[in-house]
Amino acid sequence: MSTPRAIRRLLVANRGEVALRVQRACRELGIEVVQVYSEADRDSLPVRLADRAVCIGPARARDSYLHADHIVEAARASGADAVHPGYGFLSENAGFARRCAAAGIVFVGPSPEAIEQMGEKATARRIAVAAGVPVTPGSDGILADATEAGRIAQRIGFPVLLKAAAGGGGRGMRVVEQPADLAAAFEQASREALAAFGDGSLYAERFLPRVRHVEIQVLGDGRDVIHLGERDCSVQRRHQKLLEEGPSPVLDAALRERMGAAAVALCRQVGYAGAGTVEFIVDPTSGEFFFIEMNTRVQVEHPVTELLTGIDIVKAQIAVAAGEGLPCAQRDVRWQGHAVECRINAEDPAQGFAPCPGRVHALHWPGGPGVRVDSHLAAGARIPPHYDSLLAKLLAWGRDRAEALARMRRALDEMQIEGVTTTAAFHRRLLDEPAFLSGELHTRSVEAMPALLGGAGRA
Repeated sequence: MSTPRAIRRLLVANRGEVALRVQRACRELGIEVVQVYSEADRDSLPVRLADRAVCIGPARARDSYLHADHIVEAARASGADAVHPGYGFLSENAGFARRCAAAGIVFVGPSPEAIEQMGEKATARRIAVAAGVPVTPGSDGILADATEAGRIAQRIGFPVLLKAAAGGGGRGMRVVEQPADLAAAFEQASREALAAFGDGSLYAERFLPRVRHVEIQVLGDGRDVIHLGERDCSVQRRHQKLLEEGPSPVLDAALRERMGAAAVALCRQVGYAGAGTVEFIVDPTSGEFFFIEMNTRVQVEHPVTELLTGIDIVKAQIAVAAGEGLPCAQRDVRWQGHAVECRINAEDPAQGFAPCPGRVHALHWPGGPGVRVDSHLAAGARIPPHYDSLLAKLLAWGRDRAEALARMRRALDEMQIEGVTTTAAFHRRLLDEPAFLSGELHTRSVEAMPALLGGAGRA
C-alpha cells in the first residue's frame, strides 16, 4: 500500500494501545505522527514515540480525550492533515467529524451522516430492514417511555432487551424477564445511557438468551464495499467482550456467505466509506441470524481479521480517508488458519471484573510462532484509574483452531505482568473449559460458570 498523498501528518486522537497501533500504521506509510495526551498520560509510550505531542487537558476524559474543540485546535496548531479517532472516545461522534471537516482536516472514518445513521440504533434497524437484513422483533424506533416499552414487550414477548439508542459496549442495556420489572429497568437503562452517551433514548427488542455474537468486518470507499469475514465474540460478561476468535466455530460456509452479503448490503445502503463492523446474533441451532448494531470505527478485535486475511485494516482506513480505493476486491480476500484474541485487562474477575489501577513493576511479553501482542504497556508504567482498563491484546494464530489455542495457552503461560491484577488467569482457565473447546458457549455462559472467575491472582 502506497503512502496516501493527501495525508502527510496525522493526529492521533486517542490513547493507549490503539494510539500506538495507529502510529505504527503511519510509520509504515511514511506519515508524521502528532499524539495528543492528557496530563495522566504525559509519560506514556505513545507520547514518547510520536514525532510531536500536544497536551489537551487534565486527566478526566471529558476535559481531554472527549473535548472535541481541544483536539481540533491541536490538529490545526500542529499542521495535521488528518485525525484518526481510534475506538471509543470521539470515534463515533458525528459532531466531531463535522468539526474536523470544517477546519479542513480529514477525519479518518465514515461520513458524519453515516455515523449518525448507523450510530443511532433505532435508525440503523430501519436501514437494515430496508436493505433486506434480518432484525430481531422489536420497536420501530425510540421508545417514548416505559409505558410504550410495556406495549412493545407484550407484543414481542418476554424476556425483552432494552438498549441505548446512542451507544454500545453494554452500557444502557437491561434484560427484563417479566412485566413487573420493566419500569425500573427502563429508568436504570435510560439513566445509564444518559451518563455514558449524553442521550438516554432507548429502544427494545426480543431477548434471545442462548445465542452467539458474530460480527462481520467491512471496508468501504463510498463506491464499493467488501467484507473480510467474521469474528466470534460470544465470550462476554454483561455485554463486555473478553475473547474473540475467527472463524466462528458455529458458522458453515453457507451461513458465512449469507452474513457477509447482509453486512455488505447494509453498508451499501448508506454509501459507507471506511472500516466498520456489522454485529449479529446467531442461533446455531436454526442457523438464523439477526442484525443488532453497527460500529462505525475500527474495533478492539480487528487484529483477529488482520491475522486471517493479511490485510492491514488501519492502513486501509487511512488510504480510504485520503481518497484512495479499497485494498482489494471481494474476490481477492482469502482467509487462512484460525486466530484468537484475549483482552488482557487490569481487572479482577474474582471481584466482578473490578478495575485494578496501579503501577507495573515488571513485564515480559510472550513471543514465538504465531503470537502477536498489541500493547502500549512498559515496565514502570502507571495504569491510571480514569480510562478503560485494557492493557494489551494478546493474539495467537494457527493453521487450525487447535493450534491457535495451543499457542495461546503457551503465550499466557509465558506472559508476566507484575504489580496489577489482570484477566490473564481467567483466560487461561477459559481455554481449558470443555464448553469453550467444543464451541458451545453462548453470550451468557461466563456468568453461569463461577469457577472461571475465581482467584485471578497477579499475572
